[in-house]
Amino acid sequence: MITRARKLGGLLLLLVTAGARCLWAQVPAIAIERQLARQFDLSVGDTVSLGTQVDSLNLLVIVGAIYEPRPDPAEIAKRERHLRMHLPDLASLLGAADRVDRISIGLRPGISADSAAAILDRGAYGYRAFSSEAIASESSQTFLVVSRFHRAIAVITIVASAVFLLCIMLLKVEERRLDAAVMRFVGVRRRTIFGALLLEASLIAVLGSALGTVLAYLAGAATNAYYRRFFDTILTFSIITPGIVAFGVVLSLVLGALAGAFAAWRLVRTRPLVLWGRG
Repeated sequence: MITRARKLGGLLLLLVTAGARCLWAQVPAIAIERQLARQFDLSVGDTVSLGTQVDSLNLLVIVGAIYEPRPDPAEIAKRERHLRMHLPDLASLLGAADRVDRISIGLRPGISADSAAAILDRGAYGYRAFSSEAIASESSQTFLVVSRFHRAIAVITIVASAVFLLCIMLLKVEERRLDAAVMRFVGVRRRTIFGALLLEASLIAVLGSALGTVLAYLAGAATNAYYRRFFDTILTFSIITPGIVAFGVVLSLVLGALAGAFAAWRLVRTRPLVLWGRG
């Protein structure tokens, strides 16, 4: 009698377990962003209630996956969190079956996106087809304005730095008036003095460009570390590319050489007695 009772209890336990597994398998699964999971302390396997209103959380789902969202500058400032679910579950949640707002279509390599969009537009009505390039261009207008603003600031900064560099080189060369006068008195040619001063200005420009490159990398690393922590994202906010470094180094060398050449030319064309302070 006891053995039968134990067998019956084990059978009931097995049936209850099997029924729970079937019920669990029927619960739809969703995928949520890592930031959303961290915000609400969710993990894979947790149960969540969803609904269109706070008082109508009727859909019971489980967290099937936690994913890292693709970095998108257009979404970083919105502070929105997303989850992914199957289309039938979403239609049931919204109460709008067979209706979508947007769909994306992948094309095989070699097929023109603009041609495919034109064919889709002619084939039916009620929607518009756009290529991903057109959508990206439209959604990035704000970033284009910001880029132009930064470019204007960069031009103003370069002009101001060039004037400042020229003033520094003039002051530095003025300190060499007595040295230049002595060299002129002992027979050193103007070309030699001009070349020495130009070489010195070029060396200063090389050292300045190297120091500026190091500071740029440090500032970029600090900017990325701060804003990645602030927005909780892996998006790169500051990029120092080899092209930018090359442009900065070349610009520094050119401006330094021009400023040094102008200051040296102004010095060597002055008479030695004037440089000595007797003229």
